[in-house]
Amino acid sequence: MKYLLVIDMQNDFITGSLGTKEAEQIVDGVCKKIEACKKEGYHILATRDTHFENEDSEESRRYFSTQEGKKLPVLHCVKGTKGWEIEEHVQDKLGDARIFDKFTFGSEELVAYMKEKKPDAIELVGLCTDICVVSNAIMLKAALPEIPIRVYKNCCAGVTPNSHEAALMTMSMCQIELMEE
Repeated sequence: MKYLLVIDMQNDFITGSLGTKEAEQIVDGVCKKIEACKKEGYHILATRDTHFENEDSEESRRYFSTQEGKKLPVLHCVKGTKGWEIEEHVQDKLGDARIFDKFTFGSEELVAYMKEKKPDAIELVGLCTDICVVSNAIMLKAALPEIPIRVYKNCCAGVTPNSHEAALMTMSMCQIELMEE
């Protein structure tokens, strides 16, 4: 059983508060990758970065009180906003795929799910290469060291082109395969 993980392809990372032209440029490639994997019988999963705006909220993870919020004081991916939603073309391709909301860079829930499923291979695409893609890929490799983990580098974008390349090098050093679509 093979899985494609679509990491944080959300409006705020593409055209919103933290968007980049590099992120905009991978949308079509990510959509094509989802389509191709569906045809090959892959299971498709996605993650969604999730934060909360209201400091008076009962939620325990209020963005500006987290380490991330203190180091990156740009409100983004606030649950229920347009920026939090997955980009519409990507969402159309995902269909009813399971989405893991995550409050940190990597998803412990996703890793636990993958450990339970015992996949033959895991492939990743998405945003941002240098934050959430690398975090999830390394967490998965640590939890499932004998399972091939592959990242499609041309279906990922980083905060900057240089940090994208640095993350790819880091993943390569951790025995994560770098692929091109």
